Amino acid sequence: MEKKFVYSFNEGSKDMRALLGGKGANLAEMTKSGMPVPFGFTVTTDACKQYYADGGKIDDSIIEEIKAHQDELESVMGKKLGDPEDPLLVSVRSGAPISMPGMMDTVLNLGLNDETVVALAKQTDNERFAYDSYRRFLQMFGDVVMEVPMKQFNEIFDGKKAEVGAEFDVDLKTEDLKDIIEGYKKLYVKVLGREFPQDPQEQLMEAIKAVFRSWGNDRAILYRKLNDIPEDLGTAVNVQSMVFGNKGNDSGTGVAFTRNPATGENVLYGEFLVNAQGEDVVAGIRTPKKISEMAETFPEVYAQFKEIASKLEQHYTDMQDMEFTVENGKLFMLQTRNGKRTAEAAVNIAVDMVNEGLIDKKTAVLRIEPDFVEHLLHPRFDADEEAAATPIAHGLNASPGAACGKICFSADEAAAAAEAGEKAILVRTETSPEDLAGMVAAQGILTAHGGATSHAAVVARGMGKCCVTGCSALKISEEQKTLEVGGKVYGPDDYISVDGTTGDVYSGLLKLVPPDISGNFDTIMSWADELRTMKVRTNADTPRDAKQAIEFGAEGIGLCRTEHMFFEEERIPAIREMIIADTEEARRKALAKLLPFQKSDFKAMYKTMGDRPMTVRLLDPPLHEFLPKTPEEVKQLSESSGVSVEKIEAEAAKLKEFNPMLGHRGCRLAVSYPEIAEMQTEAIITAALEVIDEEGIEIVPEIMIPLVGSKNELANVKKTVVDTINRCFEKAGKKIDYLVGTMIEIPRAALTADEIAEEAEFFSFGTNDLTQMTFGFSRDDTAELIRSYVDKGILESDPFKTIDQNGVGKLVENAVKLGKKTRPNIHLGICGEHGGDPKSIEFCNKVGLQYVSCSPYRVPVARLAAAQAAIKQEQK
Repeated sequence: MEKKFVYSFNEGSKDMRALLGGKGANLAEMTKSGMPVPFGFTVTTDACKQYYADGGKIDDSIIEEIKAHQDELESVMGKKLGDPEDPLLVSVRSGAPISMPGMMDTVLNLGLNDETVVALAKQTDNERFAYDSYRRFLQMFGDVVMEVPMKQFNEIFDGKKAEVGAEFDVDLKTEDLKDIIEGYKKLYVKVLGREFPQDPQEQLMEAIKAVFRSWGNDRAILYRKLNDIPEDLGTAVNVQSMVFGNKGNDSGTGVAFTRNPATGENVLYGEFLVNAQGEDVVAGIRTPKKISEMAETFPEVYAQFKEIASKLEQHYTDMQDMEFTVENGKLFMLQTRNGKRTAEAAVNIAVDMVNEGLIDKKTAVLRIEPDFVEHLLHPRFDADEEAAATPIAHGLNASPGAACGKICFSADEAAAAAEAGEKAILVRTETSPEDLAGMVAAQGILTAHGGATSHAAVVARGMGKCCVTGCSALKISEEQKTLEVGGKVYGPDDYISVDGTTGDVYSGLLKLVPPDISGNFDTIMSWADELRTMKVRTNADTPRDAKQAIEFGAEGIGLCRTEHMFFEEERIPAIREMIIADTEEARRKALAKLLPFQKSDFKAMYKTMGDRPMTVRLLDPPLHEFLPKTPEEVKQLSESSGVSVEKIEAEAAKLKEFNPMLGHRGCRLAVSYPEIAEMQTEAIITAALEVIDEEGIEIVPEIMIPLVGSKNELANVKKTVVDTINRCFEKAGKKIDYLVGTMIEIPRAALTADEIAEEAEFFSFGTNDLTQMTFGFSRDDTAELIRSYVDKGILESDPFKTIDQNGVGKLVENAVKLGKKTRPNIHLGICGEHGGDPKSIEFCNKVGLQYVSCSPYRVPVARLAAAQAAIKQEQK
């Protein structure tokens, strides 16, 4: 069968979203279900891919298919494109397989020209409506298809409004709209050197190309990177007969969700405008009414809409985001899709739907984006401080949370502020997709116009960003960089605080406090814990961090870095004395000063952890990192140690390395100076013995020897560790179980893991260094290079954020197999930054690791990701 590139709405289904895109598949599904959907057809994602493969050209065979489906559409509607008596008008919309709201392009009212606008006016007996539709089409076609800057259209439009004293768009008369249209046509000639295309067939093909092109625009590419959406999916194009919400006061348009996308509350949530078209709602140009008010404006339509909304949610078993139009009192459904939601709403909706019997626990767990969980852990304003503060303005609470920062009036300013380490609040009259980079960089977003379904609101909710929209009291001048409210003017040097939960805006910086996590969040996490097979530990070096991680559900510590304990003011002199000592006796004397500190640290950690496991890594960084950096510090060390300044400087010079991360560090330190490993081992074991006696808990110390490259290296250091442990047991008169293992972070260790497992009782994969050494990338020096590699498609993603499965991953998988071959009961985990990355966690689950370890605030993310990994593996 010959490949099809175009499908009518009555040919597809919801299961064809990869080919028809989410919008096209759902329009087909609604059509099949008998819902009031304006007829049309979908040009597939395959056609988009072909367009790019052919160098930005639509193949003649695809054009023929489009024309054939256009004929069918004209036959169904009883109208033709360009007919001067009874013209068909269509919308041309994008629709990717994965929803990307606002990132690609749409054209409405296509088919209007100087002739058909007259016919539309006669046909509807509404001249103003016809010319308003033509005005909108010229503007949208010029911006989206011909790439004439929208700003230049707005200058003509706003200039006319000012000239005639029109406060709102609807105050413009028909003659005013005709003048605007003439101004727009002249703008085409001025900017493009050609007339606006009057041929509807040309309009249609150019609009389809423009939608295909929009797959490759900057904002769409950035959105895909941020949301991990593959670049090769392409977008479909939906060509649909127009229905008009701007025909008069018995018409309107709206966007609604079957549940509140900010909180998850099970109520119809959304907005509508009377006598308007769809872009008026989402662009935030006019502040709309709540959807519940539609019951008074269009009571019969509202009742029908509620019934359809309920059916759609039951059918898709998920919260729906719907677009609709009312034309002369008749309802039309233009779109439905699974709605974007905040982290809080995602959790509440998932739990509620399980309780309602719509979905099961596994589906509920899969519905939560793991990275979203972290948003629930972000701060809110201190209740007392917020109660004492007086808001300077109030808007719509579009996306919950709290944020403080410096006022930034453009996306570029917000991005620059973030780059400089400054917290920013992006303040705009209304946002557009071009602002995406600034929205990503900002802590929060504040707009003067727009509602809860405006661009700013939808994108902010998707990112988990705090957002307040429709704050009409604000007078914002983006050119002059001023925000005026309540008689006071704020500029780019001023700070504000924004509460996206209440909609309040405050002057200055309010105190932020951590959130209180409970209720449905606990429920979803308990389900995740039931379903996952991997344990989740944390990387923590202090009781405070360990306690926080336990509160977030950590089941142990996968990495306790001992070097972090040496930098405190009372300890650093002793470690420095040890480093500059030129005899073993002197080194042992200095280490004896550190022993009580180390033991105290480990006792505090063991008491915090209870009977949960803790892996302690012996000293890893090169010694020069601990040496004094300033002349004052050198002098202090000289006075405290009795060693001359010259000798200290000479020792520092001797320890300096050209590539210290590949130099004298890790297990190599313990080979050269076994007394360091002895002191740390004694501290670990005696701390465990004492806490067992004091607290009556069971502790099995796990001692990790870092940066091992060979079995002999590990055996050398392990002997030092085991001999020290035996001396501790002899002195204490008792023994406990313990484990000695290693960090697999050198490629050679991964390749010879069967040999290393003869000595190691556990492997913990240090994927930060393993990635550095496998790629030959210095993590500290190649951030810009890696970014450029990702941008150019050389790398799929940053390998320090998501594990490189084809290279580093193969080393890990190989080490797991070899390690198990030698020691079937070997303990296997990961403690690199990848331990908190959902994609990497899925990989770890697949290759058979028993736990992941990550920073405390990533623990809930890891718990959920581990559950999702187990479910997906079971479903394969």
